Amino acid sequence: MNRRIIHIDINAFFASVEQVCNPNLRGKPIAVIGSSERTVVTTCSYEARAYGVKTGMTKYEAKKLCPEIILVVGDNRKYTDTSSRIIKILKEYTPEVEVFSIDESFLDITHSIKLFHGEKEIALSLKKRIKDELGLLCSIGIAPNKLLAKIASDMKKPDGLVIVEKDDVNNFIKVLPVSDICGIGEKLTAHLNLMGIKTCSDLGKYSVEILKNKFGVIGERLHDMALGIDESPVVPFDEDEEVKSIGHSMTYAKDVRDSDTIQKYLLELSEMVGRRARRYGYFGKTVTLTVRYKDFTTFSKQLTIKKYISHDLDIYNTALIILDTINLTQPVRLFGVSLSNLSKYYHQYSLFDDDEKKNGLIKHMDEINDRFGEYTLTYGRLTASPKGRA
Repeated sequence: MNRRIIHIDINAFFASVEQVCNPNLRGKPIAVIGSSERTVVTTCSYEARAYGVKTGMTKYEAKKLCPEIILVVGDNRKYTDTSSRIIKILKEYTPEVEVFSIDESFLDITHSIKLFHGEKEIALSLKKRIKDELGLLCSIGIAPNKLLAKIASDMKKPDGLVIVEKDDVNNFIKVLPVSDICGIGEKLTAHLNLMGIKTCSDLGKYSVEILKNKFGVIGERLHDMALGIDESPVVPFDEDEEVKSIGHSMTYAKDVRDSDTIQKYLLELSEMVGRRARRYGYFGKTVTLTVRYKDFTTFSKQLTIKKYISHDLDIYNTALIILDTINLTQPVRLFGVSLSNLSKYYHQYSLFDDDEKKNGLIKHMDEINDRFGEYTLTYGRLTASPKGRA
C-alpha cells in the first residue's frame, strides 16, 4: 500500500499560545519558563530565536543574548487545552491520529485522501483551520512513513509544508546529516561521525553487521532509517499498548510543608489525573503518591482500594489517606499522584443517591470543560490555588 503519513508540528507551541492569549506579546521576543529560580527556557518565540535564544538556556543566558526578552511563566492547563482542541481538528480528517507530544502528531491519511480531494488539500486545510481557529502556525510534512514525514516537517519552519513522494525518497534522504533523523541524538551522532558517517548516504552504505556489532540491536534500525525505511504504524491512543497508569506530578518554585497548601496541590493533581482517566474511559483501583524532598530524596507509597474509581475526589481522598501514613521530615519539592491497576470502560452502578449525584456532577463538569476549554469549571478551593508550579 502506498501509505501517506502527515506529521504536524505546531511552531514554537508554548510561546505561540502565550502570544495568542496576550496580544501585547505578539511580535516580541518572549521565552516561556518555569516559576522557580532553577528554571530554564522551555521554548521561545521566533523573535527571540533570532537573537540566539534556545530551549534549555537559563533565563540569565537568555537575557544576556536578548536584554529585551519577555519572560513568561508557563501554564500547563492552557497548553493542554489548546492541544486538545488541535487534536479534535485533526480527527476530523482521519481517525488514525497518533499524539507524539503535546505539540506534534502523526496522521495516517492513506484512506481519507480522496474524501478531501488530495493530500496537499488536507495539509492546507489543516494549516488554515489551526491558524483561523487557534491563531497558531504549524509546519507539516507528508511522506510514505512516519520517519520521513517528521524529517520533512522540520525542514521549513515556521509555517512550512514539505511533501515527499515515494519515488523521491532516496534523493530526499541521502544528502541529510544523520543528526536530522529523529532518534539520533548528539552522542550517537558523535560516534557515527568518528566512524566517518556524516550523511544518511554514508550510513546506508555501511555494513549492517558492523553497525550491529558497534551499536547492538539498534544497528539494523539505524541502517533502515538511513534508507528511509520505517514500517511503524500510526497508533491512535485507544489502540496503543495497554496503559499501565495515568499520573501527573508538579515541581514547585518554593518547597512546601504546610498542610493546607499540600492539600490544595493534591486536589489539583487529582483533578488532572481524573480528567485524563475519564477522557479515555479508564478506572483504577490503586492510587500512588510520590514525594520528593528539597534534597531530591524521592519515594512513593500506594494504596489499593476495593472499587474502581476515576472521580477526582475519590482519587484525592485516597491520596490523603496515603499522606496521613507519611511523616514528612523535610519540605517537599515535588508531589505526584497516579492511578493504576486500570480497567477500561468500567462502571459500577451505585445504590446510593449521593454517589449518583456526584457522578452526575462530574459528568456535567467534563461536558462543560470539553466545550469551553480545560478547567473552565473546577473546584472552588482551586480558584485560589497557590501558584508556583515550575
